[in-house]
Amino acid sequence: MSTQTTVVVIEDEPHIALGLKDALEFEGFRVVTADTGVAGVRLVSEERPGVILLDLMLPDMNGYQVCEEIRRHDGYVPIIMLTARSQEADKIRGLDAGADDYVTKPFAIGELVARIRAIIRRVNRPPGIESFQIGEVVVNVTAHTVQKGGNASEPLSYYEVELLRFLYERVGQPVARDEILDRVWGLDACPSNRTIDNFIVKLRRKVELTPREPAHILTVYGYGYKLVV
Repeated sequence: MSTQTTVVVIEDEPHIALGLKDALEFEGFRVVTADTGVAGVRLVSEERPGVILLDLMLPDMNGYQVCEEIRRHDGYVPIIMLTARSQEADKIRGLDAGADDYVTKPFAIGELVARIRAIIRRVNRPPGIESFQIGEVVVNVTAHTVQKGGNASEPLSYYEVELLRFLYERVGQPVARDEILDRVWGLDACPSNRTIDNFIVKLRRKVELTPREPAHILTVYGYGYKLVV
């Protein structure tokens, strides 16, 4: 890498934090660590990192609370949640809190590095369209926000922006789940189709007037999704 990407690791287990720091520094990243949620939120504000690795179980706050606090101030920085919980409900809760991805412990460091690099490649992609409109909603790609009518803008996470942008590029056309996974997440990120569905649910809450009866982000059953503007 020509410039070092800073990774903030929020992890209270010293051996895990040290192992991540050593492994990521070996891969060329700059790594700073925090062992509590409060310290982690403060460190993110000070460091403005390229990626955050966030443990779910912390001594003062849980990872969901930390994620929500970070998102109040930064809707853009990618957050990868590290969790020993593999149940679908826990993963969905993490995505709802603002996480962009999750890795279940124990994990291979190679997989984690691949996910970090996939996120960095997409964040550093040359800018295209800066904003677009879906019905009465304005999506600001540059600011990572969505504004519905006259309401205050809401932050969008990195993958929320990328998913909306990709659907907008193919507006009116059904897009297969596998194509979305490849284009938005990348093959080396190894997400699941359920990941897409979770993000669609979140986006409908922010874009649709009636999320349970969507008029813009439509399901193409057995295939994928279609955006209608």
